[in-house]
Amino acid sequence: HLQAELELERDYLREEAAQVVPIDGIVGESEALQRVVRQVDLVAATEANVLLQGESGTGKELIARAIHQRSPRAGRSMVKVNCASIPRELFESEFFGHVRGAFTGAINDRVGRFQLADRGTLFLDEVGEIPMELQTKLLRVLQEGEFERVGEGTTRHVNVRVMAATNRDLKAEVNGGRFRLDLFYRLSVSPLQVPPLRERREDITALTTQFLRAASRRLGRTVPKVPQREMAKLVAYDWPGNVRELQHVVERAMILAPTGRAIQFDVTPSLAARSGLPAPVRPYRTEHEWRRMERDNLLAVLKAARGKVTGPGGAAALLGVNPNTLASRLRAVGLKKTFIDQRDASRSIAGN
Repeated sequence: HLQAELELERDYLREEAAQVVPIDGIVGESEALQRVVRQVDLVAATEANVLLQGESGTGKELIARAIHQRSPRAGRSMVKVNCASIPRELFESEFFGHVRGAFTGAINDRVGRFQLADRGTLFLDEVGEIPMELQTKLLRVLQEGEFERVGEGTTRHVNVRVMAATNRDLKAEVNGGRFRLDLFYRLSVSPLQVPPLRERREDITALTTQFLRAASRRLGRTVPKVPQREMAKLVAYDWPGNVRELQHVVERAMILAPTGRAIQFDVTPSLAARSGLPAPVRPYRTEHEWRRMERDNLLAVLKAARGKVTGPGGAAALLGVNPNTLASRLRAVGLKKTFIDQRDASRSIAGN
């Protein structure tokens, strides 16, 4: 009897997933999203490298996984590398591996990500963060399919399909001398632009429903009711953090919602025309709005300073504030600092 119930539940969940998640976890019926889905179907059948471009939180990794799962390489691994999290001096070892004794701390041989992804797919997230000195070696393995581990003279051969993602404008990076033009063309054989959530507002209801169901399962609660005015708030909001921000807002609301009560979402509508809500007209900003504006401003200046906090051209100098004052503001808005290049004492900021 229990087995029969589990099978029924399994079939029900499969049916629900088929209705809400039409292709590999991609939720939505908007034309902007369907254009991406059509490109996924076309690109998946090829061996071409793919460059996924779009703002942070739009689901570029999800699109990459959908392409891999529908490709002839689906039976092999998709290996992910977050290029923004790798210390500059370890990029080559991370990509190609090393042998014991190749450098201080190399106490054992290590297989690199390219070798791990052999006959499969390698996903390079935040590919714009790769240092210029490594881009030449990356170009070689993309062109020739061969590399050497750090500290080893043996040439190794791999068959890897590369998908890369970035929220930067790589053409602007090329023009600024920070990214190789030949590498850009090698990566962008099949470019794919992932739309921000504000350009596919009609998908917000389906996404919210999916996130509510997932959060309810994790918390062991029933799926709460969503008042129409609350859903309208979500549709009206601009979502600078895109789908990832929506997921966090829904999960936070689930945690804070009293059991059995209608759920409320903590967002501030910034575009009300499509939802029918009256546009907010106020001569002031709420604390939530002010903190968001300050965070956005800090992120913008850090981007302009390319992650550098102190010194000439650093974020503190651009803002005209003391570096200690800037550090306090970064902590206050929930940003943390990570040293990435001791050679030039620059710092990179990664959001919590």
